[in-house]
Amino acid sequence: MSRQRFDDQVMVITGAAQGIGRRVAERAAAEGARLALVDRADYVKEVVAGLEAQGVEAIALQADLETWEGAEDVMSRTVAHFGRIDILINNVGGAINFKPFTEFSDTEISAEITRSLMPTLWCCRAALPAMVEQGSGVIVNVSSAATRGIHRIPYSAAKGGVNAMTASLAFEYAEHGIRVVATAPGGTEAPPRRISRGTPEPRNETEQAWFQAHIDQTKASCLMGRYGTLDEMAAPILFLACRDASYITGTVVPVAGGDPG
Repeated sequence: MSRQRFDDQVMVITGAAQGIGRRVAERAAAEGARLALVDRADYVKEVVAGLEAQGVEAIALQADLETWEGAEDVMSRTVAHFGRIDILINNVGGAINFKPFTEFSDTEISAEITRSLMPTLWCCRAALPAMVEQGSGVIVNVSSAATRGIHRIPYSAAKGGVNAMTASLAFEYAEHGIRVVATAPGGTEAPPRRISRGTPEPRNETEQAWFQAHIDQTKASCLMGRYGTLDEMAAPILFLACRDASYITGTVVPVAGGDPG
């Protein structure tokens, strides 16, 4: 047993410029991981610079993970630099609009699926060949308790897809020594976002009420009656990624204060 659970392991973390992804990176770095931090925004370079100043081996990769080309490029560059991929944390995603389902346009629905399902799908597809070749690997997908929630149905559908992908990939790739697991975070307290998700400002009282309703439902569904902290979200992700969880695969772990998602 060791406090350095990730000594010399190569970990790819997507959406690492802020929020849960950044906190996972900081904690993994403290436990010996070698990091490939990925984000669409160049803020990820600041995160890497801060870690390098502490003696951590890390690289910053900018990419649009909503595309296959972006995901493939990230995994190729990671393997070229480190020689392998031991752990992939798929953290990219996030609801854009908050309103009743029938108020969503077809374009808005497509955008939600593209944001919260496709990066995980593409990154799994891009990372698996390297993991299969080395005969080992762990994928931790970040899903959401909002698979059971209101006013973000397309996002819920996307995260339901992540859950299904997690179960099926675990089934398909266990014979190659690869585990695939997920967490389902609930509401999370975090610093103000440096990069907007593109959520439009409510234009009237009705739209404000729609937005507030999803917040009220999130808290009401949580037995603890509060949002979680970034550390409370990052810790289960890293547990599932480490060797202590070696007999866990195909499972989605709710991390939502008692809300099963």
